[in-house]
Amino acid sequence: MFDLVDLLKTDKAPVEQEEKITSVLFHQTQECKNLVEEAYRFEGISAPAVLENTDAEIRKHIRESTIEIVIVELNISDNVTEDMRQISHLLPNHASVIVIGSEDAISTIRHLKDMGFYYLFWPVTKPELIDFVRNVNDNRHRNSGLGKNRSAKKVAVVGGKGGVGASLLSVEMAYELTTKKDSNCVLVDHSFFGGNLDILLGMKRFKKRSISLGALSANLDASYAHSMTTTVNPMLSLLSVDSDELNETQLKEYTRTLSDQLSDQNNFIIEDLSRSSFSKADMDYMASECDIVVLVIEPTVSCLRAMASLVAKMETLNSTARFITVLNYTMPEKASTVSRQDVVKFLKQPIDVEFPYEPKAGELILEGKRLCDSKLGISGSIHKLTSLMLGESVVSQKSSIFKRLVKRA
Repeated sequence: MFDLVDLLKTDKAPVEQEEKITSVLFHQTQECKNLVEEAYRFEGISAPAVLENTDAEIRKHIRESTIEIVIVELNISDNVTEDMRQISHLLPNHASVIVIGSEDAISTIRHLKDMGFYYLFWPVTKPELIDFVRNVNDNRHRNSGLGKNRSAKKVAVVGGKGGVGASLLSVEMAYELTTKKDSNCVLVDHSFFGGNLDILLGMKRFKKRSISLGALSANLDASYAHSMTTTVNPMLSLLSVDSDELNETQLKEYTRTLSDQLSDQNNFIIEDLSRSSFSKADMDYMASECDIVVLVIEPTVSCLRAMASLVAKMETLNSTARFITVLNYTMPEKASTVSRQDVVKFLKQPIDVEFPYEPKAGELILEGKRLCDSKLGISGSIHKLTSLMLGESVVSQKSSIFKRLVKRA
């Protein structure tokens, strides 16, 4: 007999819970977009955010802290590895990245793996895609897999001697990376008993973070390391410490420990190794830990001699860092004591970027303005330096005969 009361008492069937994997897809083709959306929907996984694969869209949407998995389609690509290298600075280190491409080469898989990215060969079926996504997500929760290998690129900026502009270039690069290239960046100050990074950054009433002797034995984590930085803009922070109790060696080691903790949260760690605070330990660190070394020299005999010695030592230490050589005219070109050809000959390195002499630079900085935003010729050199650091193709930097004649006048 039909019993309405019993029917009303019957528990409702449990509603199937949607599997939560916070994803975003940057697609190039409609076919890939449809497959990803249908696969997620069929498996009951929360739908990914779907956007076109353009630098502008990636810059606009990628910084959400809740994103767990980023899927980048590169089916329309002549070189998957190079294209990923071009946008790697836009991708947050906390997210796992899956690259979908039709480039069938072992070298592609190896290169992407070295960068900390997963590779899924196209065409792919819906079950294969979902299995891959779930495996990547499982790796995240176990803190294993490729994602854990992604950390900030370490960039050392070193001058041939003090006063050649290493600190200024460190600041301008960091500013441009964060405001124009949408990369998270930490600028590390190694001048523990002075320095002028705060002035170059336009920071008022700045005070270095003070370190006590007891801090050396404390357990350091990412949260503590972040608390030791000072925010310059939403994507740029300054790590600058001092101490009345620690010596320079201890401060340098402590600073490196802090920057290591910050590495997973940022795209770049830029270390201002002005020659005035440079040490043998810095040389060993650059050779073993840095991805890029920016060599800043002025056209003088003493500076060229010191930098040639540094380059030779780096080669002896079997450094794998990529060198970017900057010739910075801190004086009018006619006052130089060595030529451009002399620099190339003695360094055995090509000059990648030339910075023209700019007498108005100091005035702009004291006004709180950025050189890279100015209309001065030096701004183009800053843009080129930043692009070279990112591996972007740049237009050859040439000076007209007229400009050189004016310079020498």
